[in-house]
Amino acid sequence: MPTVARWWRDRSDPQRLDLYTRSSFYGWLAMTPLLAVLVAGSAEDPAPGAGVVAFVGGSVAVAVTTVVLARSWLAARREDRTPARAPLVAAALAGVVTAALGVLAFGGQADRTPALSWGVAMPLAMVLTAVTPVWPSRRLARWGFGIGGATAVVVLAAETPFEVAAVLAVVLGAAVTGLALAFRFSVWVLDVVVEMDRSRGVAARLAVAEERLRFARDLHDVLGRDLSVIAVKSQLAGELVRRGHPGATDELADISRVAEQSLREVRDVVRGYRTTDLAGELAGARSVLRAAGIGCTVTGEEAGAALPGPVQTALGWVVREAVTNVLRHSSAGTCTITLVAGDPVRLQVANDGAGRGTATWGNGLRGLAERLAAASGELSTGRDGDRFVVEARVPVATADRATEEVR
Repeated sequence: MPTVARWWRDRSDPQRLDLYTRSSFYGWLAMTPLLAVLVAGSAEDPAPGAGVVAFVGGSVAVAVTTVVLARSWLAARREDRTPARAPLVAAALAGVVTAALGVLAFGGQADRTPALSWGVAMPLAMVLTAVTPVWPSRRLARWGFGIGGATAVVVLAAETPFEVAAVLAVVLGAAVTGLALAFRFSVWVLDVVVEMDRSRGVAARLAVAEERLRFARDLHDVLGRDLSVIAVKSQLAGELVRRGHPGATDELADISRVAEQSLREVRDVVRGYRTTDLAGELAGARSVLRAAGIGCTVTGEEAGAALPGPVQTALGWVVREAVTNVLRHSSAGTCTITLVAGDPVRLQVANDGAGRGTATWGNGLRGLAERLAAASGELSTGRDGDRFVVEARVPVATADRATEEVR
């Protein structure tokens, strides 16, 4: 049982909903033979004659063909391609033949209306349910009430009063249409969830691309002018050297000065890019997790304000990387961030979306461990039941000395 629970927990929300939707389709359609037996049992004379046996056998064919049809058309919708028509033809043929067998099986009953009406409508309704992944709602409604009308015509031909047949047409039409639209709604919900998940991934990639562009612009602004100056002055210095002009020494010294200034400015840009604010990272983590539907609890946040700047920078990177992993690699419902003051100061990020198997470190965690090691800190990860825990420990006393190396 724990293995089954872990297998379910390892799936993302869209994958869970997709599994639930497909299971609902297949499970309902596979019940066609059972429903056929119930219809036969409701007849005035439930004895299993040849017609009843043929009807139940036809329902098995309906179950098989409609499951194949639903599977094919759900895959076509997921892959955004034109659905194959062969499964539809096979399922429709099985449904019509089974409905005809229902007429033969129950048309001769004394009180033929209940069993006859369901014997005709049930197999056709199953076929209509199987096409709901692709057919629009209006078409489903037309065919649903069409099935109700066709059933009413059959029972009217079996000498059922017109008033009864008319009511039956409306009731069966509404029931079949409601069933089809319920499954259609499930498909629509799945589409919405998948699209939202895809949009969140696109937004994350756009945020990364925007940050790369910002960093590229900063480097361009810093280096563009200075490199142009260096190029021009290098040409001028080369010309002065060829002429033996004493001004070449001044130009070379100026080139060295501009190069050193550029180096300082690049370091400032990189330092600003790498510097993180712990309070800002905690606020950002709370915001982005809640926007993703993940409950977030931060404990000990007030203790972070008293920490030295280098310690806040190191722990800010831990928060950023751990929260990124929660969003990208887990199916968490809650995330807890705990900051414990002391020496060393401890920061723990735990989420309840731990997957199965042995946790391995990716590039992000390895890079984070290197940053903390440069600040004399340590990084550890592990599981606590169904929770995945990332814990960082950074000594306050040595952080000031180690931060320059991190930068």
